[in-house]
Amino acid sequence: MQFSSDPVYPTRPLDFARHDEREMRRRARAWFEEMDRRRSVRSFSTESVPPVLIAEAVRTAGTAPSGAHQQPWTFVVVADPGLKAQIRTAAEAEERDFYEHRAPAAWLTALAPLGTDAVKAHITDAPFVVVLFRHRHGLEPDGSTRTYYYTRESCGIAAGLFIAAVHHMGLATLPHTPSPMGFLAEILDRPANEQAFLLLPVGYPAPDAEVPDIARKPLGDFCVWR
Repeated sequence: MQFSSDPVYPTRPLDFARHDEREMRRRARAWFEEMDRRRSVRSFSTESVPPVLIAEAVRTAGTAPSGAHQQPWTFVVVADPGLKAQIRTAAEAEERDFYEHRAPAAWLTALAPLGTDAVKAHITDAPFVVVLFRHRHGLEPDGSTRTYYYTRESCGIAAGLFIAAVHHMGLATLPHTPSPMGFLAEILDRPANEQAFLLLPVGYPAPDAEVPDIARKPLGDFCVWR
């Protein structure tokens, strides 16, 4: 098969702002310091949050690069208390089974310092629960399937941008992966080609919220120069 090197998409000039090195260093350090303050929050306030803020975070997530620009994701924003209650009930059932029967001892040991358990109050306390679904493949108008590429990597990048956007605007979230997550597609009535990838409660932290007093690895422990 012959492939053309000519782009299929129309092109336009790159919108890119170049800064001098001093400004680049300032921006880089300021962004690091802001993101270093980010913490996963498990205690949420029930205070309402304007839906437009969630929409903007999802919009930001949608700017993520994806394999062949296929954008293999759907973000389902759940605000309905009844749906959130259903999700919490199902998630806690899976979590209880996980903690009591399925979790390897090493995994439980790793989780112990964080104090996590099967109770997932964040699902009903946070004003919004955002569920990121990964498209395992695309669907053509005639019902046939279209192969998608690097869908896990693409959704992982989109999730990271969503988390950063939420923190940047002054809200909190928690990446939650109840296992297995098949109940989310059923409760939220998603098509068969979509698979739950991540559950993210979003809102203000509870006034008395606490987080583990932990430190992140220093740069030298996870960055290798060659």
